[in-house]
Amino acid sequence: MRKAAKKDIKDIMQIIKETIEEMRSYSNTQWDENYPKEEDFTSDIEKGELFVVDRDGKLAGFVCINKIEPAEYGGLSWSFNGAAMVVHRMAVNPNYRRSGVGTELMKFVDDFALKNNIKHLKIDTYSINAKMNDLIVKCNYNFVGEIYFLGREKPFFCYEKILNL
Repeated sequence: MRKAAKKDIKDIMQIIKETIEEMRSYSNTQWDENYPKEEDFTSDIEKGELFVVDRDGKLAGFVCINKIEPAEYGGLSWSFNGAAMVVHRMAVNPNYRRSGVGTELMKFVDDFALKNNIKHLKIDTYSINAKMNDLIVKCNYNFVGEIYFLGREKPFFCYEKILNL
């Protein structure tokens, strides 16, 4: 695992393109041509918030981690009110799916939070994104509630995880 660099943008955008195509195959409109954009990842890299995992010399997946919570999170009953790390823009290269990359990224989020003395993690994903919902639950996150945002017709499911410092 390493911090993403500007040289990774091309590979990241290719993974996004392929992920959007796959999402469309099961009517998942979580991501599209409007989000996420190259500028989102460039900003993540400039802020030091985007991390990648390489396999066989290729970019296998990435995740953005920061403390930025959507305003819509304010209406939910989180179990902890302190500082939280929030998981954003995570994807696995289709060539490396089902090989543990997603779990590795989620484990990195835990470790990164603990190294920064944060014990509360938050994440959301589109309700029909079955693969991501399954991964989140597998990684011991608890369902908190639903929000509507990004102009999407279906709700996003929100989860949290409390780590032991």
